[in-house]
Amino acid sequence: MGLKTRVTAKVVDLFSHSEKPLEHTDQYRGDHGLFGPDSISWEVLGDVSSFVGGIRALLIQAAHPEVAAGVAEHSAYREDPLGRLSRTAFYVTSMTYGAIPETDHAVEMVRRAHAGVSGVSERGRPYSANSPEYGAWVHNTLTDSFLHAFQVFKRPTTEEEADRFVEEQSIIGEKMGASALPKTAMELKTWIATHPDIAESEAMREAIEFLKDPPLGRAELLGYRVLQRAAATTVEPPLRKTLGLKASSLNLQAGKVLVRSLRWALRFSPSWKAALLRSGAEFDSKLFRDDV
Repeated sequence: MGLKTRVTAKVVDLFSHSEKPLEHTDQYRGDHGLFGPDSISWEVLGDVSSFVGGIRALLIQAAHPEVAAGVAEHSAYREDPLGRLSRTAFYVTSMTYGAIPETDHAVEMVRRAHAGVSGVSERGRPYSANSPEYGAWVHNTLTDSFLHAFQVFKRPTTEEEADRFVEEQSIIGEKMGASALPKTAMELKTWIATHPDIAESEAMREAIEFLKDPPLGRAELLGYRVLQRAAATTVEPPLRKTLGLKASSLNLQAGKVLVRSLRWALRFSPSWKAALLRSGAEFDSKLFRDDV
């Protein structure tokens, strides 16, 4: 088994612990989904830099005490981290590349998972996973992180491209009932940086410690730590201080090297390829790996 095949198998296995996304997407020929072949979202989410973006988003999300409390008290991330990872990947992949019936299914899946997720945070504030403002924190930090990681680890974007990505992703936020949803990249960064609910909490510290050292196999953990430390370095300084994270130019460079290596092995997302096929768009099949 060649190196590319071994790396691909290891990575794919990490995301294979829940329902498989886009399994029947070829049944919806001609359906462009929420975005379509000309979107910036398909390019951004199709690159391996999205791995770093996902980690960055989880780190930042922990800075909201009520969101962190909801995860700590209602998620099985400690006992089933790969299951949670796979379910999150299923949602992101389905919403980005799925046909409309597949996006509807993903929305309903999340709504069912959020039912009953409510309580009171350690600072005494009630929370609910169905709250529009808490949903906005999760959605907006994810959008910002995917975009930022793409810009750092893949290529710079123009202001127009960045704004278009944020506006496209806001469609997903609207479907999930999230509010408020900034429509430009600068507005989004400002919204996150100046959010009034950011604060330290015990749930935050637990989440950060878990994200630094999750229960993965030795080889997977080694690669994950490189990506996690690189992701932490890209978090803006005030948020990084709140989260207790450190920045390092060496960690950033190590992350860039690993992302390039993963891009060589994994190429572009097979879900992107499946969406292009379903949409009837022309593309170079050599840029994509075959597993879907």
